[in-house]
Amino acid sequence: MPHTQPWREYNYRSADGRLDLFARDYPADAGGGAAPLLLMHGLTRNSADFEPLIELLGVGKRRMIVPDQRGRGRSQYDPDPANYRPDVYAADMWALLDVLGIEQVVCIGTSMGGLMAMVMGAQQPERIAGIVLNDVGPEVSEEGLDRIRSYVGPAEPMNNWEEAADRCAAINRSAMTGFTSDDWMAFARRTCRELPDGRVVFAYDPAISAGMARDDTTTVPPDLWALWEALSAIPILAIRGVNSDILTASTVSEMATRRGGDLAYVEVPDRGHAPILDEPIAVNAIRAFLSR
Repeated sequence: MPHTQPWREYNYRSADGRLDLFARDYPADAGGGAAPLLLMHGLTRNSADFEPLIELLGVGKRRMIVPDQRGRGRSQYDPDPANYRPDVYAADMWALLDVLGIEQVVCIGTSMGGLMAMVMGAQQPERIAGIVLNDVGPEVSEEGLDRIRSYVGPAEPMNNWEEAADRCAAINRSAMTGFTSDDWMAFARRTCRELPDGRVVFAYDPAISAGMARDDTTTVPPDLWALWEALSAIPILAIRGVNSDILTASTVSEMATRRGGDLAYVEVPDRGHAPILDEPIAVNAIRAFLSR
């Protein structure tokens, strides 16, 4: 029997009306009345990044909206790279939720997606029922940003999927202890796309690197602690890879202190930036958080 995908394709216009954007819409079974999940990927990823987590959470138990941000996956690339920044992405998310008629969501955001969740929570807190931050917080380590700068941007196409898996491993091996060759191939399949000639490229616009310069504050807003203070009424779960070079343990401690200790938190062993969110400790923490 042919395999049917568990999600509906949804196409919509960006908030500025300039781009065609794409999202996956995983419907809930009858009776699934909890607030939908809005899952937002990291800088170089796309909606496929959440496939492992969605399978473990259970398709049909809760509606899940998983967009490709502009310049990623099946969403249109922006001719102006200055628009590749969290506040613009957040505006796109409000446009998506509004056209779908969704009043309130729980945000799950990896890295850049977590920054977007923080922006959204500060802008319209009444519409954000909760936030899961995957390996990101109000301070972003310059060491980690330097590592990301070293590989994001224009690159030669890879000759085949095996080469793509090797490239993904070379970039991310330090963050994914214990990954097998099959794991890296699955990672590549979620992160890359195949060209008509059979070569493989990363599924993002190389121009997203334009905002990554050390003196550029568009990719990472300058005062994230002000955003954090604005989220005081929103339940938050923070997930950190124990080897992360983006989110430090001291930053998480400060995050909890500023909320009076009201912060759910787990560390994922053998992971750096960022956990896949299929790790048992991460999945169990997310399930417990969503059941609140």
